[in-house]
Amino acid sequence: MHRKPVLIGAFLLSLLPIVPSALRAATPWTPPDPALVERARKLLDATPLIDGHNDLPWEYRKRFDRRLGEIDLAKDQTKLDPPLHTDLPRLRKGGVGAQFWSVYVPVELEGGAATRAVFEQMDVVRRLVERYPNDLELAFSAADVARIHKAGKIASLIGMEGGHAIDSSLPMLRAFYAAGARYMTITHTKNTPWADSATDAPKSHGLSKFGEEVIREMNRLGMLVDLSHVSPDTMRDTLGVAVAPVIFSHSSARAVCDHPRNVPDDVLALLPKNGGVAMVTFVPSFLTEVRRQWGAAIDGEEKRLQGLHPEDPDRVKRDLETWKGQHPEPEPSVGDIADHIEHVKKIAGIDHVGIGSDFDGITSTPIGARGVDAFPVLLAELLRRGWSDAEIKKLAGENLLRVLSEAETVAKRLQKERPASEATIENLDNR
Repeated sequence: MHRKPVLIGAFLLSLLPIVPSALRAATPWTPPDPALVERARKLLDATPLIDGHNDLPWEYRKRFDRRLGEIDLAKDQTKLDPPLHTDLPRLRKGGVGAQFWSVYVPVELEGGAATRAVFEQMDVVRRLVERYPNDLELAFSAADVARIHKAGKIASLIGMEGGHAIDSSLPMLRAFYAAGARYMTITHTKNTPWADSATDAPKSHGLSKFGEEVIREMNRLGMLVDLSHVSPDTMRDTLGVAVAPVIFSHSSARAVCDHPRNVPDDVLALLPKNGGVAMVTFVPSFLTEVRRQWGAAIDGEEKRLQGLHPEDPDRVKRDLETWKGQHPEPEPSVGDIADHIEHVKKIAGIDHVGIGSDFDGITSTPIGARGVDAFPVLLAELLRRGWSDAEIKKLAGENLLRVLSEAETVAKRLQKERPASEATIENLDNR
């Protein structure tokens, strides 16, 4: 019964005499000149930095049962155990002009339970904005983002993470949009009945017929289609159907790090025709091969230990911590994030790259990017590499503002051409 995990763990362990020395090597990186960091900050005074993905609402749910009074976001939260990546002082220091707050729910929640949880997460975002009105304001459009940034506040947008929450229902999709969701990640770690995930066995081999209708209805609403978490086939199918720009809210380049959550070059090359934006993420295992391999090795070791001690989870936990002590986690850096950004720029073009950190959705962070105050450092790294001020502004927020505006324009046209779709998964997919 437990033989397969043991064999997987043993195989990975057999590689460790060779792998650890490579895994311990971090990419050399020196922080950029403070003058470049200050130059980046000044650029963000005029151009809103738009971060495509932050999971702070889930932290409130997981750790505090959605009780906002448990922490004061107006104060530094680096001393919390474990620390948050996000608080208002660091958002200000980081020059964040607009934030997509992720209203994520895990794939283990299905049907009505997932739907309810998303609405509860949206409520967290709304109450955060109400709690800190001098710093945050809800945004629903490109014009809102520009206005709120000009007023000196942080525009707060809502992004749904996980298409399973619509329960294969277009009326539910429309209800989420009406409640404020401005993008939806069409899968998470598992397939939906109508779209394949990057980290699950293929089922629809991209989009099903109903999945195609979901994309068309999102375009009609003006809701951004987020292709982070989906399989390459789903990416390609979506780009064949979508008539509005898509986004990858938190994905990096697969040619730089061969993680299934990253975007292949052939898909990046399709973005100019679509008009979309790939928002490079800070997730360590998506950034470098040595960190990805370390993650695979630790997963294998955990399975091996579970096979050896199936009735003793405490022993598994202790032994896994010992393994981690013997095999320290390789830490990517801001330089590695910049490598992915430059690759996306090379393949897709400067008009099709953005930033999607995934802060407070990750357990470790790159060197130089420990929290939301790090964005000027990243931009300074790119300035050091020769990026122009105009290119920095496109990356920081102008590209995403264009995508929002174009999606709104497409939606106005489509709403004149056709009514809300009455399609069902039962009719289109014969289910």
